[in-house]
Amino acid sequence: MDDDWDDPSPVVADNGFGNVVDSGRAFSRGRGFSHKTEYSPPGDDGWGDSDLTTNGGGYNTSESNFRGSRRGGRDGRGGRGGRGGRGGRGGGDSDSYSFRDNNNDGDSFDRDGGRGRGRGGRGGRGGGRGGRNDQNFDNNDNGEQEEKKREIYIPPDVNDEDLYQSGNTSGINFIKYEHIEVKTNGENVPRPIKTFAEANLRPLVMDNINKSGYTIPTPIQKHSIPIILNQRDLMACAQTGSGKTAAFLLPIIHRLLSDNLELVVENHVEPQAVIVSPTRELCMQIYNEARKFAQESILKICILYGGTSVMHQKSRIMNGCHILVATPGRLNDFVGKGLVNFASTKYMVLDEADRMLDMGFLPCVEQMMNHETMVPTGERTTLMFSATFPEEIQRLAGKFLHDYIFVAVGIVGGACSDVAQRFYEVDKFKKRQKLLELLREEGSERTLVFVETKRNADFIATFLSENDVSTTSIHGDRLQRERETALSEFKNGTRNVLVATDVAARGLDIKNVKHVINFDLPKHIEEYVHRIGRTGRVGNRGKATSFFDASQDISLAKDLLKVLKEAEQPVPDWLEQHSYGQSVYETATFGGEDVRGNSFGGKNQDFGASNPVEELEEEW
Repeated sequence: MDDDWDDPSPVVADNGFGNVVDSGRAFSRGRGFSHKTEYSPPGDDGWGDSDLTTNGGGYNTSESNFRGSRRGGRDGRGGRGGRGGRGGRGGGDSDSYSFRDNNNDGDSFDRDGGRGRGRGGRGGRGGGRGGRNDQNFDNNDNGEQEEKKREIYIPPDVNDEDLYQSGNTSGINFIKYEHIEVKTNGENVPRPIKTFAEANLRPLVMDNINKSGYTIPTPIQKHSIPIILNQRDLMACAQTGSGKTAAFLLPIIHRLLSDNLELVVENHVEPQAVIVSPTRELCMQIYNEARKFAQESILKICILYGGTSVMHQKSRIMNGCHILVATPGRLNDFVGKGLVNFASTKYMVLDEADRMLDMGFLPCVEQMMNHETMVPTGERTTLMFSATFPEEIQRLAGKFLHDYIFVAVGIVGGACSDVAQRFYEVDKFKKRQKLLELLREEGSERTLVFVETKRNADFIATFLSENDVSTTSIHGDRLQRERETALSEFKNGTRNVLVATDVAARGLDIKNVKHVINFDLPKHIEEYVHRIGRTGRVGNRGKATSFFDASQDISLAKDLLKVLKEAEQPVPDWLEQHSYGQSVYETATFGGEDVRGNSFGGKNQDFGASNPVEELEEEW
């Protein structure tokens, strides 16, 4: 476990990471990648290139076994060195990603020691002994391995005023939500509400709803709020951007305001609501939404997630915690330390539950649910929300639910029809130029670019920055401070383009994202739906552009065809041709039907389209 409970390192509390271009050479920041034709002979500035190969000076390579020249360049800026090459300061191996201070060429952050032979600087001569795979080591000026200083990051809280500025408000197509079909299954399903007022929420909660700009509940909110207020377990499926977070937060906050317990018991806390999400970014978003809806109440909202100071988080929760939002790893860490237990848990929420219950997260979820202090199933309210609920995930979820109600809104697993989808057939060697062409056509539109690998995220961000496109990147190998800064810069418009891996694909609600570009298509159709769901949210229109490389993406062709047809989008002839003979997902794969059917005593109820509200001009 990499969390340091003693926090011996200096605290870093600012968001000072700068994605500046350093004369076209600061690849160590993931920016300013010099063009492949700008060859650096021995004696000039040597710098690392992770994707290009040359036999002449100045380049490190990670895709070849080129061992490098004996004459490294002098003042290299390091970055992604290869297995050899002419190094420069800090030749790392294929996954190196250095962050250096422009003023002193120091403070590198290199992933995996490399074998470069460049002169001088951190990670310099030889850069390691066999490329050991250890993120906690770096190379000193003598080419020896030394342990890197760990950054202990304390994230700043969003101020109260900004809480109400974040997130999407409804767009011109919001009224079409009134005609979306909603299916429910279960015993004694409560009637859906038509307005927030019908839910009889406490005045403080209603005030915060109004301050947030919500006037009309979405279909998932109309059905989920009364179910949760009646303390029923729930499995809910709804398209991305449909208001699922508020659907569970509003009734939970209302109930806890009516009946809250002691915050701290002896030397540990017993939160009454525990909300678990798979990514740090989604965790932070839910935390801020909870703060917004509980504003000016006695409820204390806390957050636990990795990459940040455990001692800071410990001090916060030990001041009391009613609602705890957490990622599974850090939560289990605190539970294992005896700082958190579930003896008073009334509400257990799994957001993005399909991912929480897949093979990657399932052991963590089982550890929580089976903990000796956990309130038994049937005595707590367990809620699971996602855009998809495949059949096998539903069966796993059933172990943790009691007499639950199943709700499916719209075409489960389908793409939102407010997103205009288009495809280009582009091979991998032409993708970069096509991307640059699209971004230049659109000017300053806020655009999210998805790639499949962490390395490619940095490479594409560097390429775009070099071509005067204001860009930043986010992926799992970046320090938490850098991830949060990148996201903040994208949200506030400092950077118009965010290049991301799927760490940003699920749940994130970023205001005014106009365009999503799949530079690399994902391996599974569910992830495609999640990705393009970052735009066209809550009735706002957006567009999604995808690059299709037949050599890589052919297995996805028929599933893409199905998604396009269901969303009533135009289908390119070439995509239809590629789809012949490919397997396609059945409807049940996305989880649009309750796997219990009627054999479990459930009763299907179709409330049909929601009834139109009286004031159609109001926005949610």
